[in-house]
Amino acid sequence: MTSSPSRGAIPMRSPIAVALDAPDLVVLEQWVEAVAPIVTTVKVGLEVFCRDGAQAVHVARLAAASAGGVDVFLDLKLHDIPATVKGAALAVAPLEPAFLTVHAAGGSEMIAAAVAALPRTRITAVTILTSLDEAAMRAIGIAGTPADAAVRLAILAVNAGAGAIVCSPQEVAAIRAAVGADVVLITPGVRPSGADLGDQKRVATPAQALADGADLLVIGRPITAAADLTAAVRDIASTLGA
Repeated sequence: MTSSPSRGAIPMRSPIAVALDAPDLVVLEQWVEAVAPIVTTVKVGLEVFCRDGAQAVHVARLAAASAGGVDVFLDLKLHDIPATVKGAALAVAPLEPAFLTVHAAGGSEMIAAAVAALPRTRITAVTILTSLDEAAMRAIGIAGTPADAAVRLAILAVNAGAGAIVCSPQEVAAIRAAVGADVVLITPGVRPSGADLGDQKRVATPAQALADGADLLVIGRPITAAADLTAAVRDIASTLGA
């Protein structure tokens, strides 16, 4: 397994996690081969994992092997009672993900259970989904602004042992100030200037997210929907100085 990253260590390549929301494993393999020489991370998410299971991680890792040094991010957003989350984390332990996501809203005990189950993986707590705005938060009973809630959840998660936080780029500066330099901040909702926002509500450009304190940028459709994935990821990397 690639050693867990720390702030300052990720940008040996472009600090991008490409979201592999591929329609099948053949396409997933092609995508990884196209981007692996340029990025630090590839991300297997819930849709692909539910369809293809552990094989998706194995295919991604094998496709990235020739590039070397590419982390696999397993984005399952676990959210259940602590015993169930611990069991789920143990079930994916053989896959040795560099990152595994849980929902911070599951609470301290749940997060700590995942951390205990996977000591070699950076347990990554998701704060407020980037598809939610303040009106949507009110509708589900979350008080305050997205930034207020994200900071509260980030502090709770780090105190429970989480080594990374997922937040929107609009909250990354406040969370960096709250949790310090050693926690990896991962930002979805990153869109190059002029790109389609899709279902994302709280967004920023890749360069702005890094300037505000992000360590790793999750980018999917602006890369994977391009006719030439390698060119697309190189274009984004060029805006980051990579």
